Amino acid sequence: MRLSRLLPVIAMALSASACSSSPERPLPRATAVDVPRFMGDWYVIAQIPTFIERKAFDSVERYAMRPDGRIQTTFTYRKGSFDAKLKTMHPVGRVEKEGNGAVWGMQFIWPIQAEYVISWLDEDYQQTIVARSKRDYVWYMARTPQVSEADYQQAIEKIAAMGYDTSKIRKVPQSER
Repeated sequence: MRLSRLLPVIAMALSASACSSSPERPLPRATAVDVPRFMGDWYVIAQIPTFIERKAFDSVERYAMRPDGRIQTTFTYRKGSFDAKLKTMHPVGRVEKEGNGAVWGMQFIWPIQAEYVISWLDEDYQQTIVARSKRDYVWYMARTPQVSEADYQQAIEKIAAMGYDTSKIRKVPQSER
């Protein structure tokens, strides 16, 4: 009997606390992503890096569709210099049902799946920005290891408009290829 009286009070308290917290600003995302067209090599031009990426050189994300519909990712980089040994990670992506191909879950370690949102993608599938709602990490990537200064500045402006602190962005050194 006491529990039945307490439940409405708990429900009202939870509702009030939900209303009092400010909702996170929605993260923009590409309207629709042709996932097979997105596959292939993407050079990381700039990022707010994860712990692993802080000293990365020659960072490349390579995406390939698996027969089960998931995305095999191969992330390669050199730690600390162009001469360092190439390191490789193999996370697996999953395109979420919502988001028209722009929202993925990326799994580096089972069972943890990280949010991966294609927030911007140019119409030629040559440049993209991948972001997270928490605004903790972001990646500006291109099909080529270098981009023009104008393209770079426009990407940084887009990232700033998404609500990121662009002072945390690190330009990734890429070899001339």
